[in-house]
Amino acid sequence: MEAHQRRRFILLILFAVLYSILPFLTTANACTGITLKAKDGAVVYGRTLEWGTFDMRSQIRVIPRGHRFVGTTPKGENGIAWIGRYGIAGVDLLENPYFADAMNEKGLVVGVFYHPGFAVYVEYDPAMAGRSMAPTDVAQYILSNFATIAEVRQGLGKVTVVNTVEPALGFPAPVHLLVSEPTGKQVVIEFLNGTVRFNEAPLGVLTNAPTYDWHMVNLRNYLNLSAVALPSKSIDKLDFSPLGGGSGMIGLPGDYTPPSRFVRAVAFSQTARPTDDGPETIYELFRILDNFNVPLGAAESSGQAEDLAGMRSATLWTIAHDLKNKVFYYHTQHNRLVRKVDVGSLDFGSIKEMQTFPLDERKEQAIKDRTPRQ
Repeated sequence: MEAHQRRRFILLILFAVLYSILPFLTTANACTGITLKAKDGAVVYGRTLEWGTFDMRSQIRVIPRGHRFVGTTPKGENGIAWIGRYGIAGVDLLENPYFADAMNEKGLVVGVFYHPGFAVYVEYDPAMAGRSMAPTDVAQYILSNFATIAEVRQGLGKVTVVNTVEPALGFPAPVHLLVSEPTGKQVVIEFLNGTVRFNEAPLGVLTNAPTYDWHMVNLRNYLNLSAVALPSKSIDKLDFSPLGGGSGMIGLPGDYTPPSRFVRAVAFSQTARPTDDGPETIYELFRILDNFNVPLGAAESSGQAEDLAGMRSATLWTIAHDLKNKVFYYHTQHNRLVRKVDVGSLDFGSIKEMQTFPLDERKEQAIKDRTPRQ
């Protein structure tokens, strides 16, 4: 093959690869997760939940210690069965008993992120039903059984995540997970070609496609970014200075794709304001995550059915976990008033059954009238 033919062949291959993954890079789901650490050692992880196709109808869900779980397979609820060692509180999806983001009573936190085009699970084998579960079961399995990431690594080796269709999607939910423990250790768990991959996550950041290791390599393209303004420069006796603040971040990608959001999330979290403790860090985390809100119509995929009735934003809710103090905070597309759930104060032993509560008691913004009155 001649040189020009080889070049053309390579370009065709690259175009085919780009064309195949482009729909997954522009999907309506644009979740972004970051982590900050306070001077007193508190770890605060938070994320946005985007879905610009239909409302995920999320609720607060509390699962007691000792709850009986059964994994789902393509044949129904006939997968692995287990009794939860720990209670869990978090935010669910589609009013179903699986979590998008939650904390257990030991302070372990799991965030579930969409990973289309790259998450590939094991084909279901009826002979292995007793150790099988759906992708949507993984977060509950981790949170109800384990207190540390070391335990998670060992425990996931005993189960098989199989291709189980999620009815709301029409296909197995493609996910990867960010797991955080109060010590500050974090891992990203991905399901690639039917195997489980653990990635150390020292920066505590996650978005969506492609794979986590790709995002980490891509950061090398942005080593010039800095919170410090660029210095003035003289060219042919002419002096040039930056037009304003922020010149050190020139080149920061600003679109909604997962690679660009990953870079922004790292840049913003690494230049965050120093904070003394978990409660103060919550302020900084919410401030940073405001940069990732997605308006309806700004980043939807083509070819997807949409039911946007009652929705005000593609960012359905934003959550922040203080792992040291075992509290999570959130606000929603309807009401940016920050609310909290004190997980550490819940008596998971006395709660008798699973409970749910609405994220918004009223789907409207809490506004206080401060008009001066005489």
